[in-house]
Amino acid sequence: MARQRRSWNIQELSTQESIPVKFLEQILLALRHSGYLNAKRGVGGGYTLRIEPSQIKVGEIIRTMDGPIAPVPCAAAQPTESCTCPNPETCPLRHLMIEVRTLISEKLDHRTIHDLLQTSLDHVLAFDI
Repeated sequence: MARQRRSWNIQELSTQESIPVKFLEQILLALRHSGYLNAKRGVGGGYTLRIEPSQIKVGEIIRTMDGPIAPVPCAAAQPTESCTCPNPETCPLRHLMIEVRTLISEKLDHRTIHDLLQTSLDHVLAFDI
């Protein structure tokens, strides 16, 4: 959708991206409810990006689709589960996983959808030469 800024129906997206329609419906619904997409019904309808690709952080999309970014539940910025460590304050594995989460989050929150498109284009151009 970010490559071609136009209205897309589910079938077009499914075919172009090789994503099963039922799975794609769930993705589009989540993105629409989170404010990333507009949806229009009827002839000429479909889904369009509501936000510029340069304003959409990759980390935001991952959190929208999968929830908190964390290698283990107790390392999440806002854990949704109780920690099973005997002592969460001193658990060396938990502290390592928090550090990993922080590094992953920083990387994902620094990149936008536009950045991914540009990287993809750069790779295509490199192979065409």
